[in-house]
Amino acid sequence: MLDDILAGLGGGGILTVAIALFIILCIYLGIRIVPQSEKYVVERFGRLKSVLGPGINLIVPFLDRVAHKVSVLERQLPNAEQDAITKDNVLVKIDTSVFYRILEPEKTVYRIRDVDGAIATTVAGIVRAEMGKMDLDEVQSNRSALIASIKQQVESAVDDWGIEVTRAEILDVNLDQATRDAMLQQLNAERERRAAVTRAEGQRRAVELAADAELYEAKQVAEARRITADAEAYATGVVAEAIAKGGLEAVQYNIALEQVKAIGTMASGQGSNTIVVPADAVDAFGKAFQMLKGRS
Repeated sequence: MLDDILAGLGGGGILTVAIALFIILCIYLGIRIVPQSEKYVVERFGRLKSVLGPGINLIVPFLDRVAHKVSVLERQLPNAEQDAITKDNVLVKIDTSVFYRILEPEKTVYRIRDVDGAIATTVAGIVRAEMGKMDLDEVQSNRSALIASIKQQVESAVDDWGIEVTRAEILDVNLDQATRDAMLQQLNAERERRAAVTRAEGQRRAVELAADAELYEAKQVAEARRITADAEAYATGVVAEAIAKGGLEAVQYNIALEQVKAIGTMASGQGSNTIVVPADAVDAFGKAFQMLKGRS
């Protein structure tokens, strides 16, 4: 049947079909559709020709070929653990994790063979170097600064490979048991010291408050005495003013009258049979009567 079709087409028809098939093959080989998450590295006769981005791209059939299909998605290296020695000679195990993505595939595919292995080795060396610059306490307290420094140095190291380090993390800092025990003892000692300082501060504050209370009490007593003295001085002044106005006779009259009242009070007491009268009582009575008569 095929022979019949070829015989019917003749020599010119076969050539037309061959040309049509060749054109279809050229179109198929010349059009490349690149996904959004990838980039294609095109070679011509074994040399880099171009890098195809997402979408429809055209290449020269039979001359160009897609040599590498590189994903530009962010990648994560497997978590790695490496030993390091701090500035104060403490052996620690550092768990790290690195995220990166490829920006320039033409550099990555032609300058480095094992990207993940190269980045992991670079990170391990940088981590060990940075840990050797810091004491253990600084590592624990300045982890964010340490991560930022490691990320910056890794970025500088892998820049020639067309790679961007998006994130570097220190997941954990592990210590051996002996170091853990020593740190626990140090922590307990520090807590005890703080407690002792707090107790001493409390006692000092209590003494200060007690002294303040005594001082306040003394000030209040002195203030009360001052007020009493002012009152007595005022009363004395009033009496002096009264004496100046009423004369000495008025004062003597009041004194004699008070003496008479006192004797009367003593005489009115229950069970009293004897009354002791002062020697000058009669004179006092006489003076009081004279003064009263003089007033009347």
